[in-house]
Order: sequence, then C-alpha cells, then structure tokens
Amino acid sequence: MANLSDCFSQDVRSKVMASVKSTGNKSTELKLISIFKKHSISGWRRHINIVGHPDFVFANSKVVVFADGCFWHGHNCRNTIPKTNKSFWDNKLYRNIQRDKKNNRLLKNTGWLVFRFWECEINSTRYQRKLNKLINVLKK
Repeated sequence: MANLSDCFSQDVRSKVMASVKSTGNKSTELKLISIFKKHSISGWRRHINIVGHPDFVFANSKVVVFADGCFWHGHNCRNTIPKTNKSFWDNKLYRNIQRDKKNNRLLKNTGWLVFRFWECEINSTRYQRKLNKLINVLKK
C-alpha cells in the first residue's frame, strides 16, 4: 500500500533510496575526534582499507575503532525501528549486525583489537570507561 504523503510509488521510492549512497557518519566521527584530541590520543589514520572499514585505525598498536550509528548498527537505545516496511528494516538491520559481528571476528582473528563506540555513548559521557580501556591499550 502506498504512503499517501509520498509522491512516488513504492518501486520508485525504493530505487530513489537505493541510489542514495552513504558518506559516513561524519558528525559521530567528528565528535569522537574531538574526544580523542581532548584526551591527547593521536596516531590514528582514517579510510584505511581493511576488513570492516573502521573509522579509525591505530596501525602501530593494531587497534581499530568504529563510531557506530545506533540506528544502522542495531543498537536498541532508542527503539527506533520503522513501522512501515518492517520486514525490510528488520532484515536490513539484522544483516548489518551480523556483518559487524563477522568483521569483529575477522579483525580479532588477525590480531586487531576492536573498539566500537555507539552514537548514543559519544553524544553523552557514557563513553568514558571504554575510552579509558582504549587509552590504556594505546599507551603500551
């Protein structure tokens, strides 16, 4: 059934949405960069082509950091699952979660330490404990 407020049919809307390509979760990444700078964390590289395409790579310490958007990576902090096209979104988010788990496993199996910061953590002060672990690892 078409949404009356949408000017496109479901097929056309699907094609339009499929053509929109992600450019990264920049606001979350920028907030994490700000946190890194505030705590004098340096030495990261971005856009390194390794498994999972982490947002930050600390190659010398073999540490990767992901800044995960809560919606896209299935964090249930706000319970914001769309009500329309529910089966599509359930499958999409499930695949994203499974992909993240697979990438974590592949990275860990090749000696990388993986940190994932949720968008909601970064937007509050709940990141501190995880950040302290990251700082301790990077100091070694």
